[in-house]
Amino acid sequence: MGLVARNTAALMCGAAIAVLVGVQVSHAQQTNEAEKKGRVTLLQRLILGAGAEKIAIDTPQSVSVVDQEDIDQNIPTTVSDVIKTIPGINLSGSQRVLGQTFNMRGVGGPESGGEEGRIIVNIDGVNKFYEQYRMGGLFTDMELYKRVEVLRGPASSTLYGAGALGGVVNFTTKDASDFIAEGQTRAVRLKGTYDSNPDGLMGSAILAHRFSDNFEVLAMGNYRHADNFTSGNGTEILGSETGYPTGLIKGTLRFGDNNEQVVRLSHQHFVSDQNRQFYSQVDTEAGFGLVDRKVTDSSIILSYENPASDNPWLDLKAQFSYSDTISDQYNAGIGSLNRSFSYSTYQYNIQNTFEHVGENFTNYLTIGSQTADQTRLTERTFSGTHPRGRDIQTGLFAQNEFVWDERLTLIAGARVDWQWLTSIGLTPERTQNDTAFSPKLAAHYKFNDNFAVFGSYAHTERTPSIDEVFDSGALTSRLNKEKSDNYELGFSVSAYDLATAGDALSFKTTGFYNDVSDMIVDNGTGVSPRYTNTGLSEIYGTELEVAYDSDFVFANAGYSMVRGTSKITGRPLNTVAPDELSLTVGSRVPDRDVSFGWTGRFVAAQNRVTGTPNTRVATPGFATHDIFVTWKPQEGMFKNLEADFRIENIFNKQYREFLEGTPAQGRTFKISLARKFDY
Repeated sequence: MGLVARNTAALMCGAAIAVLVGVQVSHAQQTNEAEKKGRVTLLQRLILGAGAEKIAIDTPQSVSVVDQEDIDQNIPTTVSDVIKTIPGINLSGSQRVLGQTFNMRGVGGPESGGEEGRIIVNIDGVNKFYEQYRMGGLFTDMELYKRVEVLRGPASSTLYGAGALGGVVNFTTKDASDFIAEGQTRAVRLKGTYDSNPDGLMGSAILAHRFSDNFEVLAMGNYRHADNFTSGNGTEILGSETGYPTGLIKGTLRFGDNNEQVVRLSHQHFVSDQNRQFYSQVDTEAGFGLVDRKVTDSSIILSYENPASDNPWLDLKAQFSYSDTISDQYNAGIGSLNRSFSYSTYQYNIQNTFEHVGENFTNYLTIGSQTADQTRLTERTFSGTHPRGRDIQTGLFAQNEFVWDERLTLIAGARVDWQWLTSIGLTPERTQNDTAFSPKLAAHYKFNDNFAVFGSYAHTERTPSIDEVFDSGALTSRLNKEKSDNYELGFSVSAYDLATAGDALSFKTTGFYNDVSDMIVDNGTGVSPRYTNTGLSEIYGTELEVAYDSDFVFANAGYSMVRGTSKITGRPLNTVAPDELSLTVGSRVPDRDVSFGWTGRFVAAQNRVTGTPNTRVATPGFATHDIFVTWKPQEGMFKNLEADFRIENIFNKQYREFLEGTPAQGRTFKISLARKFDY
């Protein structure tokens, strides 16, 4: 990282901080939405999906929602900072920006082909897929986003794509309307953040402009710089330094009756250009040496929505997108690593929901189609690993949701996907075609406003990836689809006016059993064929979430316990995270617009490991403690100011997450200051 990069971040950060004081702005009377709608706990946030509008606690599936307030409070530098307290999901790989990938309910790892496809990651509805040995699969910055949804389990496959053995993660980017105040036409927001470990700076500028009642534009740019971070015992984690810009521009056009129809066009861009980086971004393996690496991720999205509130037969969503991810590697210590990898994807999605209302029931039928045309390229015509190829997938799905008497909800859905794989650069050309079927059944019953039970069954099939089919060690083999049968059962409790008037308590627990067959695994020996259908395993566990909210006190807790075993060897799976409990307790001072609190993570030791073929080191248990303070004045000269402060890992604990290949960060002080100006 050079002086220019550091100065760029410092200037943006300094500009954001400098304008935060001494500016008087007018203010309008604020409406307390919590009083109008009732208090909303973490488990009562709205889920964005097809059919009836639902909150997380009323879905027959484990779903968690992270909103803008949570993101701001965490002052995130990586995705891990946002999802680490959500039960059932963990970051895999490392906390390096280029080493991030997901693990959900024991599914997902950074070093095996196909792992990225077992958890579907969407950004504004666009699937982001990238697969490279010893690299992560998500290249972005959390400053772009206002919302993250985590949908655990294969039941998500019906709407989001076949093969989601672990689940789905949905990211939603910011909009101009998030910043423009009522009666105003534009807003400028400047933000600066600093964290002491690894001496990191982030500067962000947002311009939101409403040209008319129908058209608005958001433009934002960020630059983030950080040195190598250190773990609790002071060890420097080499290759964790970062320096990259990210940007987003989004135009929104509304028209038709009540301006219900919406057209959005957006472009987001990420670039990381680092010299002398570790080739391996997911662990501390130094045998592959250093490399200069430039990673570029770009997406262009055009979408159309027409909810047609006066027409129950029309609720249409359509989207076209182009996504491109490129990793250029040069000046490598090992000459064969001087290569370029890329994934370019055209994606087309369309769906419509038909609503039928009866005397005491409502029925929602959603039908749709998704098509993705993806090309994977490398510099070489043929390589033993990272082969070139084209993957075309088309899926048709239908989901029917029947709601009777606002108590009983029955959901039945099915999806069929067709895949056509074609090699590039092989003589003769090789192909493999597949069909996948993903049905599900789910039921949710509310006995009253306080207690509900739910259960579901979901089957999904994951077709092999380009990497698995055309790898040099697998050219003569025919891989079968991976198959998953998942069962879930749970209940939820809601209560109000317990300790004080208007407070709310929510509790939800889910038990699951996932039977996976024909798992595609890397034999780890280098002997042909490299990938085989030898995996037969069972994964089961439970997840608990509790949330409490009142005027002055709030608290959240999450617990997950997952077990995974190979049915062939009887040995534990190496992709299963240890038991974990997370707690957050906080308080508000409404008269001062201040909130503060403590978060603790209590993670058990993970001794259920298998040494061969994928060597894994058991990890001891650990506990970390964070504290945070947030100040968001609602009126006066500091209105539109946002200040967040955190201390993470207060006691400087030395530890390593079981699914990550590098030690975690030691004690870190973080501060974020932002100021919005309305015009």
